Amino acid sequence: QVQLVESGGGLVQAGGSLRLSCAASGRTFSGYAMGWFRQAPGKERAFVAHISRNSGNTYYADSVKGRFTISRDNAKSTVYLQMNSLKQEDTAVYYCAAHFSGGYVYSSAYGYWGQGTQVTVSS
Repeated sequence: QVQLVESGGGLVQAGGSLRLSCAASGRTFSGYAMGWFRQAPGKERAFVAHISRNSGNTYYADSVKGRFTISRDNAKSTVYLQMNSLKQEDTAVYYCAAHFSGGYVYSSAYGYWGQGTQVTVSS
């Protein structure tokens, strides 16, 4: 089992920045690729970013490419999501998850999930 706890969400004005953190405990964090997803009200959970186990590969949804950066610190068992130039459409609950198998853009490919952290971007 891996327990994941997100933090760093909050209210920010459009154009601002936030950094989300996801702290892991339990089984070896470095053994899992990690992803961030988000879910806006009334919408399905959507892929945001993915990072490989050794940080060698990162992938982003087109909607956040160039604005968001995913990173990880295996020594701290933590994955981060730096979000810059935030837009109102980035408002959502953000979840981190540990990748099991399958395409990284699919939520079904992830087996452990955090409880989520709310990000609200105001105009």
